[in-house]
Amino acid sequence: MREEITPPREALAVLQKIEEAGGRAYLVGGCVRDALRGAAPKDWDLCSSLPARRIMELFGEKALPTGLKHGTVTVRAGAQSFEVTTFRIDGEYRDGRHPASVTFTPSLTEDLKRRDFTLNAMAWHPREGLTDPFGGENDLKAGLIRCVGEPEQRFREDGLRILRGLRFASQLGFALEEKTGRALLEERALLDRVSRERVRDELTKALCGEHIRPLLLEYREVFAQVIPEIRPMFDFDQHSPWHIYDVWTHTAAVVEAVPPEDPALRLAALLHDMGKPASFRLDESGRGHFPGHDRLGAEQAEGVLQGLRYDRGTTEAVTTLIRWHDTHPAPEEANLRRFLHRLGRERFFQLLTLMAADDRAKNEKSARGAAVYEKMRRMAEGILERGDCLSLGQLAVSGEDLIDLGIAPGPALGEVLGRLLDAVLADPALNRREILLKMAAKTPSD
Repeated sequence: MREEITPPREALAVLQKIEEAGGRAYLVGGCVRDALRGAAPKDWDLCSSLPARRIMELFGEKALPTGLKHGTVTVRAGAQSFEVTTFRIDGEYRDGRHPASVTFTPSLTEDLKRRDFTLNAMAWHPREGLTDPFGGENDLKAGLIRCVGEPEQRFREDGLRILRGLRFASQLGFALEEKTGRALLEERALLDRVSRERVRDELTKALCGEHIRPLLLEYREVFAQVIPEIRPMFDFDQHSPWHIYDVWTHTAAVVEAVPPEDPALRLAALLHDMGKPASFRLDESGRGHFPGHDRLGAEQAEGVLQGLRYDRGTTEAVTTLIRWHDTHPAPEEANLRRFLHRLGRERFFQLLTLMAADDRAKNEKSARGAAVYEKMRRMAEGILERGDCLSLGQLAVSGEDLIDLGIAPGPALGEVLGRLLDAVLADPALNRREILLKMAAKTPSD
């Protein structure tokens, strides 16, 4: 059932001013799609029959020339900004990403015809209502991602549309229409021509959709086109009573089980077992083992993330989580304090979430169970609320105090401080100045 479209008054004011100047204007694309499905649009874009330079003249200092070559001007209205693009027809896509030229047209339908998917090829006007020449509203109702026109042509024009299709399917929970899905697989090599930064951004958005699991399974070769290192995981039998899935099917389940709002966690889930195929060993009983797969996987993931131009912080987070994901900590406070010390608060709770998701995607007969990880989460929160000592800076004594005891600055001082911290992590009641000074005064041989 169609939702009522109620744009912000600033957007309607921009539209009205264009029409008062003799042009035609419509809200277009993603904002129409989202409004029709009852979701709040992030941006309200417009298309117009007026040339971009006329839009610049019309709005004066409130207009910014953000893409004059392609007919795009950004107009500020109140506290919001709106992109206004002239109706256009795209020329030949020689680089598989951008049109070599554009031709401006008086036809709204021709402008909509150049767009990627039917659900993005709709326009709306407060008096005329919905303009939908390619059936986008019906596809919305049916939950389908369908290319405008021939899918092969749409993808050859812009290879990034392959990942965009998966992103929309993942975010909306839609299926890919048969011809679109087939072309998406057949034309996946086009992604090799797209900049790694653009691929990275669309991949991340797709991974962070709530409905990514079936797409990782059905369109795994598209993801492998972007990350070839994941292909050895496909259909890899783990030969383990701990698992009911092959490595890739298990991976898809883990990705689904971590929160979609945390890109680093989703990436860590995607890559957490990529070291398994290369580390696989089969024992005499026929049981599979993966010694060191966490370390190897972290090394492989670092190369993948660097190749896709992920920032240093994301790379550090993902590789740390992969390196520690198979540690299986005991739910004891002393143990959890050591983990909090090594990883820090944010990374520790991410790790708990990843380990719980990993556990959930195993054979339930051998899994630890969600209650174990919830118990550790509550215990860790209690440790932090109490303010237990977790770092050298929280010790009740300082390096200067130990120097006053006669301990020479340098490695020996660091060793003593480390020994004191280890003791306090095991028992926070020891974090008292007089106790730590007595401990420091003793030699290891005492």
